[in-house]
Amino acid sequence: MTEAETTNARRDSAAAAPGAGALEGVTVLDLTRVLSGPYCTMMLADMGARVIKVEQPGKGDDTRAWGPPFQEGESAYFLSINRNKESVTLNLKHPDGRRILDALIARADVLVENFRPGTLDRMGLGYADLAARHPALVYCSISGFGQTGPRRREPGYDAVLQGEGGLMSITGSDDGPGYRLGVAIADIASGMFSAFGVAVALLARHRTGRGQLVDVAMLDAVAALLTYQAGIYFATGTAPERLGNRHPTITPYETLEAADGDLVVAAGNDQLWRTFCGVLGLDALADDPRFRTNRDRVSARAELHAILVERLRTRPAAEWLAELKAAGVPCGGVRDLAEVFSDPQIVERAMVIASEHPVAGAIRQLGVPVKLRDTPGAVRTPPPVLGQHTRDVLGELGYGDAEIEGFHAAGAV
Repeated sequence: MTEAETTNARRDSAAAAPGAGALEGVTVLDLTRVLSGPYCTMMLADMGARVIKVEQPGKGDDTRAWGPPFQEGESAYFLSINRNKESVTLNLKHPDGRRILDALIARADVLVENFRPGTLDRMGLGYADLAARHPALVYCSISGFGQTGPRRREPGYDAVLQGEGGLMSITGSDDGPGYRLGVAIADIASGMFSAFGVAVALLARHRTGRGQLVDVAMLDAVAALLTYQAGIYFATGTAPERLGNRHPTITPYETLEAADGDLVVAAGNDQLWRTFCGVLGLDALADDPRFRTNRDRVSARAELHAILVERLRTRPAAEWLAELKAAGVPCGGVRDLAEVFSDPQIVERAMVIASEHPVAGAIRQLGVPVKLRDTPGAVRTPPPVLGQHTRDVLGELGYGDAEIEGFHAAGAV
């Protein structure tokens, strides 16, 4: 067993320290940029992994330049997805930069990259090359279309994949064009699936001692989100159509208009439907043969929608919501982000975290959504300034101050 494998095995068998994150002791080398990869590595970092983000000297991750808005010159986009990480700048085209990267790979448990397939292979950094030298390494590749298949070399951009993956065909009003979601869901979903893949690959390595390739395609990730919409297509052979905010198989499960705005109602079964009718003062509607069962309501959804909206428009949304919630009918408002982040529930669940950035100053970030009782995730450090940890990490590799200065002068870091 090589020294690197021995180190990895020790890390796998070591119990996490009390209060440590679940991935404490795992070192992740992050060669990603933009969103899918950084989201994956942020999830791993939140759970205690040490993430060393490798960036291009003088430029860094593309999103460092994306804006406005900026906070004291730091991109709000970059700040949103790069906390709990260390930033090291390396010029991978310089021999010394490459030598440093090789040393970092030898110490890593996980490598995550989201280059177009074939890019790292041409540099001798593909999975086959690294697995031969470091068989315990978990190697995660995120791309638009995956490492195999006839479209593997096509670039992957979120808007394109939302269209290619079918999401836009089912998102939007029934009489208008398809819409992309208001967040980059193809990137985020592929980042989530990648973090899951890395975690289970580490679990498998605990049994076998060997790493493996984690291959995540944005197209696959989007297709996996289709769930019951895919089930409808498989069952009928007909592609589902856009229904706006309506649900294809449940009614009423949609946005409805009140006197001063919209509310969302999710009457997911016949008992909730009857309760909903009672709150609206439309008890007779619950027993109307046109709407008695969910199947009936789905068949007559347009007729039902008109009746419900006529009634709901007689009072403000807040009044309806208060009565519906009191009766146990699932419902909510259509809130903007100011309302979301002032919600006492969001605050109580620590989904808004304040921290101090060395350049941007006081910043707020989203909290960790997965709450583990014994090994919780945490926002420990703010997103790094470009190259903030280069000197420290190189020092850990055994380089002295004079050598590090030489690397800077030569453009290797």
